[in-house]
Amino acid sequence: MNVKYMFPLAAVVVLMLLSYVGAEAGGLSALFGIVIPYLAVIIFIAGFARRILDWSNSSVPFRIPTTCGQQKSLPWIKQNKIDNPSSLGGVILRMFFEVCCFRSLFRNTKNELYNGSHLTYSWEIWLWVAALAFHYAFLVVVVRHLRFFLEPVPACVKLIEFFDGFFHIEFVDSIIQIGLPGIMISGIVLLAAVIFLFLRRILIPQVNYISLAADYFPLFLIMGIACSGIFMRYFTKVDVIGIKEFTMGLVTFHPVIPEGIGGVFYIHLFLVSVLLAYFPFSKLMHAGGIFLSPTRNLANNTRAVRHINPWNYDVPVHTYEEYEDDFREKMIEAGLPVEKELK
Repeated sequence: MNVKYMFPLAAVVVLMLLSYVGAEAGGLSALFGIVIPYLAVIIFIAGFARRILDWSNSSVPFRIPTTCGQQKSLPWIKQNKIDNPSSLGGVILRMFFEVCCFRSLFRNTKNELYNGSHLTYSWEIWLWVAALAFHYAFLVVVVRHLRFFLEPVPACVKLIEFFDGFFHIEFVDSIIQIGLPGIMISGIVLLAAVIFLFLRRILIPQVNYISLAADYFPLFLIMGIACSGIFMRYFTKVDVIGIKEFTMGLVTFHPVIPEGIGGVFYIHLFLVSVLLAYFPFSKLMHAGGIFLSPTRNLANNTRAVRHINPWNYDVPVHTYEEYEDDFREKMIEAGLPVEKELK
């Protein structure tokens, strides 16, 4: 077994047992249901803001956008305005496709030897499909869960939940379902995608070699969150009304712990809290860092506009003329050439 993923797996299992035993047998439901979620949100907001401020204050001495198309040049040479933008509009369009469609990942290729001697390149689409499915399924799951934190539930949340439901038909205030409860596609897709990303890291030798424990830990956390959520929805009876009362108490700063919520819910909530607290200090911060990356958010117009680092500030300098004025006599005595002779 590879310790790079066994230690993170063991850590997630320990966290699940800790929350279950603590809430069910230890009488610490207030700790795992109120104190830890509040601390996790505070750490997430403070850590996220600090990372963004640190990146926004970082100097960009050079214009370094990564490009893979023709730069703006002579009028008769066609420019690639998305992959090599030269204006703000092109940058916005490029960022849109990068954030919403993972455009650079879509162009991902792999190389391998064919017949032992010929180097071939092939299109690697499955990573792009899995990454797109993972992120959008995660987004839909988060939006769907807003129904527990908002009253009344916004129409857009109800609409997303309607389309996400499998064999799920809604009529005004009543719900007709084929199968109880209705299958939510996003939860199944999220679990399948994160399992694919995990298997990719352990089965592909090159990816396994560069993977660290920090790469596996959030995967196992998300697996635990998805599995506990699916278990609560399809295999155990959960007091949804009690959970709604609990979450509304949290968002209104009047927390209460209703009876009969169940230990699985505390596992689910605790893993979500750990993920929130871990988020600003991990590679998951690419969610915010993508917008501040100079390789993405700068136009490639170095031929037309001189880039001046906007973070430069005036510093006291000691010019060569001043240096020579201070040490001219000693330089002449040492036989060093000077620009000005002694008077």
